Order: sequence, then C-alpha cells, then structure tokens
Amino acid sequence: MFYGFDPILLAITVVFMIIGMIVSSRLKSKFAKYQKTPLSIGMSGKEVAEKMLRDYQIQDVKVVSVQGQLTDHYNPATKTVNLSHDVYNGRNIAAAAVAAHECGHAVQHATAYSWLQMRSTLVPIVNIGSTLMNFILMGMAFLAYGAPHFGNTALIIVIICQGAITLFSLVTLPVEVDASQRALKWLDGAYIARNEQENREAKDALTWAGLTYFVAALASIATLLYFIMRFVGNNRD
Repeated sequence: MFYGFDPILLAITVVFMIIGMIVSSRLKSKFAKYQKTPLSIGMSGKEVAEKMLRDYQIQDVKVVSVQGQLTDHYNPATKTVNLSHDVYNGRNIAAAAVAAHECGHAVQHATAYSWLQMRSTLVPIVNIGSTLMNFILMGMAFLAYGAPHFGNTALIIVIICQGAITLFSLVTLPVEVDASQRALKWLDGAYIARNEQENREAKDALTWAGLTYFVAALASIATLLYFIMRFVGNNRD
C-alpha cells in the first residue's frame, strides 16, 4: 500500500538535491572565474548573440535582457533570446559562451530541430502532469487509508505523470548538448573565441551547465523507478 512519501523517496529527493546543489555551486564558480577572462574580440554577450543570429540569417529573433543570474534562455513562443544582465552586458568568455548557447536554441528552432520540437510539444503536458501529481501525492497520504483501490489508481496516474516528466528530462539532454555544440563550433569558426584558452573555457562552462540537466534526468529516472517499484510491491501484497 502507498501512503505518500516514505524514507526511500525522501532519500532519493535529498541525495539528488545535494548533488544538484554541488553541481550548481560548481557551475556558478566556473562562470565567476570565466567572467574574469576578457573576450579578446571585445564584444558583449548581446553583440555576440546578434552576430550569431545574423550569421545564421535569423532575422525574426530579438535579444533582450532579463533579471536574475543564470536565467538565460531562448523562448520559442516569443522568439527571444533572453540573457541575464551579466551575460547581456558582459564582455568575457562566459558571457559569449552562454549567449551563443542560447542562440543555438534559436538556430534549432529555425531549422525545425526534431528534439526541440518534441520538447516544446511536451511542455504543456509536463506542466499539467506536475500539478496533477503534486495534488495526488498530497491527497494519497490521507485518502489511501482504507481505500486500496483509490491508492492503486492514484499511483498509476502518478507513474504516468512522472513518466512524462522523465521523458521531458531525457529529451532535454540532446537539445542542450546540440545547442552547446553549435555554440562552440560557431564561436571557433566566427573567430569570437580567438585562442586556445577562450575555446577551453567556453567548452568547460557549457559542459558544467549541461551537467545540471544530466542530474535532473537521473533524479527523474530514479523517482519514476521508485513509483513503479511501489506499484509492483503493492500488488504483490
């Protein structure tokens, strides 16, 4: 019988939360370090992004500044490359790498990159599934007592919702890796990163950024496996 959170689920949550915090902390320290490396070409993150868009002949995407730290993202709905203040105005290798990465997503969108299209399709499903799963998990702690059939049915719904979240996490991996590869190739080919140090630091920064998605995917898989094992165990009782 499933009665909401138990020590195993709590352990999974805590372990991956700690791992995520370690990776996030390391990522921030990397960016802080590489923000001290001036971009030899002297361009700001905004100028780097606009040049990459021009080079790929993308004319309907705007580069805008947004609040926060490491809040950089590409929004396919509004066709905007959203860069945090430090990246938008920064004239360093960290800013250039992030700006190029986000433009990599814009290039994916313009070329109908299949993995990005799949991720965009999953967004509303994941949003609904996450909300529904949270309500069910809270309710199961109270309503599952004395109602085994409800508990089983609810657990199946949770597995479906978590499955959608896990699929989204897995689809995100190739999207992010491809965007970074496009960014690094362009930074080198367009002579934005003009020396070995700039290329190395850009690659290192984007690698650590990518690790955050890898950890999220592992956490999602572990959680899905937990719910499946609980369902199988419940039906053996």
